Amino acid sequence: MQVIGLCRFSFPALGSFQTEHETLDDRRRHLYSPARLEERFRLFESSTLPCFREHTDEDFELLVVIGDCLPKDAYDRLHDLTADVKQVRIVQESPRADKSHRHIMKDILNAARKDPDQPCIQFRHDDDDAVSVDFVERLREAARDSKGLMERNTIVGIDFNQGFFARLNADGITAKPTHKPLLGVGLGMHIAGGCKQTIISFTHHRMGRFMPIVSYTDAPMWVRSLNGFNDSRGARNYDRELSALSPELEGEFIARFAIDQSIVRQVHGAP
Repeated sequence: MQVIGLCRFSFPALGSFQTEHETLDDRRRHLYSPARLEERFRLFESSTLPCFREHTDEDFELLVVIGDCLPKDAYDRLHDLTADVKQVRIVQESPRADKSHRHIMKDILNAARKDPDQPCIQFRHDDDDAVSVDFVERLREAARDSKGLMERNTIVGIDFNQGFFARLNADGITAKPTHKPLLGVGLGMHIAGGCKQTIISFTHHRMGRFMPIVSYTDAPMWVRSLNGFNDSRGARNYDRELSALSPELEGEFIARFAIDQSIVRQVHGAP
């Protein structure tokens, strides 16, 4: 079964974000500000890419969607960072004022389906988060576990609701174990053949209103990054009960997410 991930890397579009702008030019200025782009690159390098680079199931595609107006130095840096991750495909798309972000992403996902008449699994992923290195493997297992449910329903959500809220910076990592259903990270969707719905067709925390959700609580499956440019104001300001990693938890971050605290300090501490 084809597995497709969608990661929007500072794609300038209107709608579907909590931080809104009046025009595409306003959005571009916000997304492409040097301070913001630098933080995104450092988080992408230290948290997002390592987990996909070390995935136990390598049979998936991660579409990294960028605007065709992304500054050239940023494009070159993105290309260099992802060159050794064979599952990554950078997709350049023109932002359009007459077409919503959701519809642009929906078209990209449907175009990526090799055989639209066969079922597939899709997931969305923010460019500052991480999933467990067995995430795609577990998505496939979930589809097998719930085969009857998948066959009886056109769309079914697959939610891994255990993970960590964490801050990653030059000082290292502070984190808190968290249970959060339908957060967005660690969330997938099984889509029947012939169906043109996509995981981006739905607001993640409302998916349970439109489809059955299969939930797993057995292991931490994601790291939700908290940083100065989170779209959510609550995430930007969240600091409750975050603690430095214990030696045991530091080892778990390496084993489960391929996030090495020494590399985090190095990447975020670079001038």
